[in-house]
Amino acid sequence: MTITHDSVWRNALKIIQDNVSIQSYKTWFEPIVPVGLTEKVITIQVPSQFFYEWLEEHYVTLLRKTIQRELGEDARLEYRIVIENSNTNSGPYTIEYPNYNTGNSENQESTIPMVIGKNIKNPFIIPGLKKVNIDSQLNRNYNFDNFIEGDCNRLARSAGYAVAQKPAGTAFNPLVIWGGVGLGKTHLAQAVGNEIKKKMPNKTVLYVSSEKFTNQFIDALKNNAVNDFVHFYQLIDVLICDDIQFFANKQKTQDIFFHIFNHLHQSGKQLVLTSDRPPRDLEGMEERLLSRFKWGLSADVQIPDFETRIAILEKKMYSDGIELPREVVEFVAYNINTNIRELEGALISLLAQSSLNKKEIDLDLAKKIIKNFVKSVSREVSIDYIQKTVCEYFDISIEKLKEKTRKRSIVQARQLSMYLAKNYTKNSLKVIGKHFGGRDHSTVIHSCQAVQNLLDTDPEFKDNVDDIQKKIQMNIG
Repeated sequence: MTITHDSVWRNALKIIQDNVSIQSYKTWFEPIVPVGLTEKVITIQVPSQFFYEWLEEHYVTLLRKTIQRELGEDARLEYRIVIENSNTNSGPYTIEYPNYNTGNSENQESTIPMVIGKNIKNPFIIPGLKKVNIDSQLNRNYNFDNFIEGDCNRLARSAGYAVAQKPAGTAFNPLVIWGGVGLGKTHLAQAVGNEIKKKMPNKTVLYVSSEKFTNQFIDALKNNAVNDFVHFYQLIDVLICDDIQFFANKQKTQDIFFHIFNHLHQSGKQLVLTSDRPPRDLEGMEERLLSRFKWGLSADVQIPDFETRIAILEKKMYSDGIELPREVVEFVAYNINTNIRELEGALISLLAQSSLNKKEIDLDLAKKIIKNFVKSVSREVSIDYIQKTVCEYFDISIEKLKEKTRKRSIVQARQLSMYLAKNYTKNSLKVIGKHFGGRDHSTVIHSCQAVQNLLDTDPEFKDNVDDIQKKIQMNIG
């Protein structure tokens, strides 16, 4: 019987198939094409340089033993690599692996171990790994039904829902959800996972924080189980990784995540990532990893506006069976404007105080409780916040405040803003002036004197200033 490259490789695949997982076989061996056999050198074509490097890093022993079993101990393997992203007409190039001709070393095993990669260790410590046994690590309370949509998150929510309906079937792969602390990134990312599990229970979905991923990888390094670690993550259909900014400056972790990312993406799997900033602003990251984060869609979640904050509180109240006066809800929504986590925390604090003190929740109680709560979490008031507060009170735009105009209402609002900035911030007169269209320190001094004169002579103006100061004091506690 004539021995050909097709027959040799076909026999080799039968052995390989018994020694790797089904997913690994489909991903890393089915795409290989045998293209030549000269004496005891078989040439196989692989689709990319990365593909070649992965085989050499993870399956070199299996390949060597398999080829030697078919062609003898002095058999060798050559790769033909298809050039990636080339604008030239050059064809594939060939690499000969130099260590395949291993001779008759006494330390070399004479037979192929027949169970390779079957008993993969699950880093989430679930014994007896099977796909159906991989816990998704999702919080079932995070779903689309209780995620309030607003202008601040509409794009991210829409993209997440599209991914949940058709994982890896949209252009949003990876989907990167980014934004500040407590704005709902984790909620939305896990809502995607829960929706997929609901509609496609056979999909293997996994949520993992970047910190847990890093710690698992460190444990795998200590225990010489990196291959098991990688193989575990290769089983995932939808990988949700939270807070990827914490991969910064962790070179080995980035390297392993890069390989896992590539494998999943090339295998038609979905990736959902969250970050506190857009991919372009991530520092301490390898460029090749950043480029892959940019492949899909980056969608931000912003601080919710007043109406969205009210809707969030009302949804929380409805789900918990709570009723509050409308004026209390509006007061909480107006004064807690940093993030959703603090907004819900303020509501819990208010309910707890009401229960402990056996008092009805009214506006006076809300003012007392929220004032203490805001004081514990707020930062120093900023010039921008003072400008915003004054402009909202007098119903003018911040742009008008900075313009060169002699219109009395705008001049008065600008002077008052400077006066309050001097009293409530630690900024110098020069810095304050820069925030008002680049005015100098002498203008700030004049404005403060003008406001003080009005306070001494105009009761209506003084009442207006008192109202504005109450709003500012509420913000700083």
